[in-house]
Amino acid sequence: MTDKYKVKVIKKSEIKAAEPAKPAKAPSRKAAARDMVETVTSWVNDFQHRKRVETAVAFETLFAAQPSR
Repeated sequence: MTDKYKVKVIKKSEIKAAEPAKPAKAPSRKAAARDMVETVTSWVNDFQHRKRVETAVAFETLFAAQPSR
């Protein structure tokens, strides 16, 4: 370990007082409702998409399994 590390010494008088963080502004009721609707809509769309894919696979499997006449 021949690498030398640089250490910066900070004196107490040089430390600035941290500014208090401003509290985050709570989203308005409209924004919260809009976010909730968007979330539920995405869930419904995802559910419908999965059902369509499952149904398509089931039909393909059903009709492929039958012997051709």
